[in-house]
Amino acid sequence: MKSLEKYLTVSPEVKEALANGKPVVALESTIISHGMPYPKNVETAMNVEKIIRDNGAVPATIAVIGGRLRAGLTEEEITYLGKKGLAVTKASRRDLPVLAARGEDGATTVAATMIIAALAGIPVFATGGIGGVHRGAEVTMDISADLEELAETPVMVVCAGAKSILDLGLTLEYLETKGVSVLGYQTEELPAFFTRTSGFHVDYRVDTPNELARIYSAKQDLNLGGGLLVTNPIPEEYAMDPDYINRSIDEACEEAKRLGIKGKEITPYLLDKIQKITGGKSLEANIKLVYNNAALGAKVACELCELESE
Repeated sequence: MKSLEKYLTVSPEVKEALANGKPVVALESTIISHGMPYPKNVETAMNVEKIIRDNGAVPATIAVIGGRLRAGLTEEEITYLGKKGLAVTKASRRDLPVLAARGEDGATTVAATMIIAALAGIPVFATGGIGGVHRGAEVTMDISADLEELAETPVMVVCAGAKSILDLGLTLEYLETKGVSVLGYQTEELPAFFTRTSGFHVDYRVDTPNELARIYSAKQDLNLGGGLLVTNPIPEEYAMDPDYINRSIDEACEEAKRLGIKGKEITPYLLDKIQKITGGKSLEANIKLVYNNAALGAKVACELCELESE
């Protein structure tokens, strides 16, 4: 499609992999620009790419650079985003046409990464945690575009649950309304990003990458539309104490409310504040859960390619 080629660039490695039926895993870029400081952000992004390669798949870090929607970045481009940091626009669905028209840069959120992955033909995306329904949303209507994207865009998102700064109960209710299957990888309980437990149940427990691939394949065959949400708990040894992290989150939320911080600024602010409260422990947990999700995403992508070749 000529109009798509005008805006979308798929890296040679990713293009070759997709053309030859090799597994590819999409990765977001907000974690690079807004998730942690330089050079930790670049180091983490390169480690995530390595983990995906080690598990038999090709990484496709996604971003908007110079107005081009990009699927697959070089180390230099990842470093560019990491150094530019918060000066890069945090890009969701609403931002993509503006950035493309203006020739500007954007670090893609879950929603924008799903869109670009789908345009490029990449069915699996590994991230940290999804956005969701914010606390107090019954008054503010602050609901992440990530949820609507999961309802619309046919990409499997592998994450460690919704960020625990959110209202997890309302987030699950929203996903149910939109018909999004919430799958727990080797768990019946929704993980809450920094912790393995939340007190909420997932829709289905799934124990193998093969079954995750078969569920995604069945959804596509049935032409049901929308994505799948795979929630993969942070490894036990890196999980944080629920009471400790919840106290830290409550403290950060109170301060954000007092300062009037909201909209797209709220999540980066809260994660940074929680990192300071926990003395960096939350950042370390964040990195470990992303690594864990990358490994699972690669395994599912490999299984999906096996299914498609049968």
